[in-house]
Amino acid sequence: MSGMTAGHFLFIPSVLLVGLVIGWVFGSRMAGDAYAAELRRREERATRKEPQA
Repeated sequence: MSGMTAGHFLFIPSVLLVGLVIGWVFGSRMAGDAYAAELRRREERATRKEPQA
C-alpha cells in the first residue's frame, strides 16, 4: 500500500484541529491566571503603601 489514502485527508486535519482547540483552551486559562495574579500583586503593593502614608 503506497501513497496517501483518503484517511489522511480526514485524520491529519482533525488532529491539527484538536491540537488547536486544546492549545486555545490551555492558553486562555494561563492568560486568565496570569492576569489574576498580576491584579493580586498590584492590590498587595497598594495595601503595603497605604499604612506608610
